[in-house]
Amino acid sequence: MYLSFIFIIITSVFWGQNNINHITNPDYLNKYSFIFPSDFLWGTATAAHQVEGNCNNNNWSNWETSIPSHDYSFLHSKQPAGSACEHWTRYPEDIKLMKELGVNAYRFSVEWSKIEPQPGEFNQNALTHYSTVIDSLISKGITPMITLHHFTNPIWFEELGAFEREENIQYFVRFSQKIFEEYSDRVIYWCTINEPAVYTVQGYFTGIFPPEKQNIRLAAKVLKNLIRAHVDVYFSLKKLPNGEKSQIGFVKNINQFKPWRKWHPVDQMVVWFSNHFYNDAILHCLMTDEYTLKVPFLSGENGIIPNASQSFDFIGLNYYSHNFLKFQLLRTPHIDVAFPKKEIKTDMPYTMYAQGFYDAIESVSKLKKPIIITENGVADKYDNFRSKWISDYIKQMAIALENGIDIRGYFYWSLLDNYEWVESYHMKFGLYEVDFKTQQRKLREGSKTYQKIIKSGIGNN
Repeated sequence: MYLSFIFIIITSVFWGQNNINHITNPDYLNKYSFIFPSDFLWGTATAAHQVEGNCNNNNWSNWETSIPSHDYSFLHSKQPAGSACEHWTRYPEDIKLMKELGVNAYRFSVEWSKIEPQPGEFNQNALTHYSTVIDSLISKGITPMITLHHFTNPIWFEELGAFEREENIQYFVRFSQKIFEEYSDRVIYWCTINEPAVYTVQGYFTGIFPPEKQNIRLAAKVLKNLIRAHVDVYFSLKKLPNGEKSQIGFVKNINQFKPWRKWHPVDQMVVWFSNHFYNDAILHCLMTDEYTLKVPFLSGENGIIPNASQSFDFIGLNYYSHNFLKFQLLRTPHIDVAFPKKEIKTDMPYTMYAQGFYDAIESVSKLKKPIIITENGVADKYDNFRSKWISDYIKQMAIALENGIDIRGYFYWSLLDNYEWVESYHMKFGLYEVDFKTQQRKLREGSKTYQKIIKSGIGNN
């Protein structure tokens, strides 16, 4: 139970040679000289359940209308995603917005429950829909990147135990193969599983994501099975036509945990455990094939995941911020997140910390594979500091590039205000503001900084 207090507060925070173009001393980049490869991917990202609407046959749609099993008072109240941004039908309009923005890439997920509503039964209308989306993107000069799993499962898969059971991995592999066979003639970039640590901890330890379980041993097993699933999908896709030319990656979010009081032994212990489970154990497995949790009561899940270190062509990095953790014996929860006064607080319970972005890039660079920033963005309802976020974080990415780290692209989260999981519609990450009553989209003023960077960085007119 004590460890659950730790994670409830911690994880509720989240969810060849090239021609070179130079951006010299633009004001919106803080007088810093940026250098980007001419083929750099400038993109934005979404996830199906968060934007499409009417995803009514998956674990999240069930959960959103169920009676809460736990106390959500520290979050916003549960709310159905409903029609979301209606991106399923409004995608032509949204692709025009991407073109207006100037991006040359778009990361999106395909909704498993729409494509395979029953085991082994594939919905041709859904397959055709995503095919049309892909063609529409390409026709506008926008490179598609597909995410195969972004938190949601079909209800039938959830009822089988989802990733709690190793034998269920075969169903995700089958689905992934089907999608790859359909689209790999046009899609080069693929993400297998998005943020396995978030999916695991929130769903199986804190219980604030479906299926609302609170079992640290089960969480350790699910995390291991997610890595196994990624490995199995990677090698199965590589064997298919177009497999060798495709770039298939694994998306890891990094959140650095730090002690609020360096001298406090419990603060230090909590930080070590959080960094180990959330970050280090996964990166270690991707480097060595060893899934090793250095906690005695979790060691039963330790073992080798063969070829994990060879199972990705790039590493997708999602990064937002860091957190200072503070132990408080006489209050509940016993672990609080503290915020330095000098750091700008975002609408989410974390601060703007661009230096941490560089540190995260450096940490995943140890995997010695190309890096694509698959998510980075800010919840800022009143658009007070979105421009500063974009310029400061991209500046850190540029410094990493100049220091020789191989970064191939940057995807801002998100294209649109959307359904932000347990935070529902309260968090405004969108480059485009969405009026959910009228579905009208409007480019935020702060987002124009990204537009300017893209235009200067890749030479768009």
